[in-house]
Amino acid sequence: MQINPILRGLLAVLVSVAAAAQLSADVVETKNGSRIVGKVTKIDGGAVTVATDYAGDLTIKQSEVTSINTDAPVAVRLATGTRIDGKVTGSAGAVQIAGSDGSISTTVDRVAASWPAGGKDPAVAALERGWAYEATADIWGKNGNSDQLGTTGSFRATLKSPQDMLQLYTAYNRQESDGVKSSDQFKVGGDYQSTFSGLSSWYVRDEGGFDRVKDLDLYNVAAAGYGYEAIKKDNQSLTLRAGLAFRYENYKNPATTDVKAAGLDLGLSHTITWGTSRMVNRVTYVPTLEDFANYIVKHESFYEIPLANPAWKLRLGLANDYNSEPGKGVEKMDTTYFTRFVLSWK
Repeated sequence: MQINPILRGLLAVLVSVAAAAQLSADVVETKNGSRIVGKVTKIDGGAVTVATDYAGDLTIKQSEVTSINTDAPVAVRLATGTRIDGKVTGSAGAVQIAGSDGSISTTVDRVAASWPAGGKDPAVAALERGWAYEATADIWGKNGNSDQLGTTGSFRATLKSPQDMLQLYTAYNRQESDGVKSSDQFKVGGDYQSTFSGLSSWYVRDEGGFDRVKDLDLYNVAAAGYGYEAIKKDNQSLTLRAGLAFRYENYKNPATTDVKAAGLDLGLSHTITWGTSRMVNRVTYVPTLEDFANYIVKHESFYEIPLANPAWKLRLGLANDYNSEPGKGVEKMDTTYFTRFVLSWK
């Protein structure tokens, strides 16, 4: 059967491209004879990660690897701390890294980490402070049988390192139905914690604002105390806090007694991650020392999942705000259910 010359040429090009792709791929071989072809994305924690077209990311125990060959330079840190950027070749447990300043011969087990060439060492980056930001905004309305308008916005900036964390945040919420305000609240605050020994830390925090529907012209809670990481894993954390606080609540209605008292500050923060989604729970309890029946409890729980663009997330949750001695004519419990779009960036 005669093959059209154009088709023959096209087939030759496709074969050449496939062969070139095969030749340019990274190759990892193991003790049991397996040969994994793809892209070595990192070596870390005794494991080699290879991105493949046919099975996604594969993680292989480094102790089972006999050879690593890369088609392009990568950054490598050896067990001695030496770093070199270059192509990796080797066989039978031996490794050679050839860079612009020379080459180093070693063994697979002496490679402590690798990452893209020219990049910062992940171990160094993990020790550095870095800012992360998130912003949310919701605007909704209705007209016809009733007129409703709601606006909610918040912003949070977090500066974090393995030793400490600073959070600055603000939020505003206004809801109006048929000309009557059902929510008009604003808050701004800061929270700083620093680890001083193992899982133990100290913290200071301050939050202030107003809630006009609850008759609060101004409120402020300042606190400091001790924190403990009851759970500290890659996918889960639980932080417990206990300290002293000062509560200030100034009510517009003169019939309501203002609060100016020292108190306790008890808190819990729990985060658990499943893949790219996470669940967050936060609770604070602040009773006054002069009257433990006078207390406030704030709670927030939400489930967050990424959208097509991972910078955007969908957050589903609820928040409770309880004051055991609220202003005159104000309910003790205020519960908010929310569906919120979140933009995160660094």
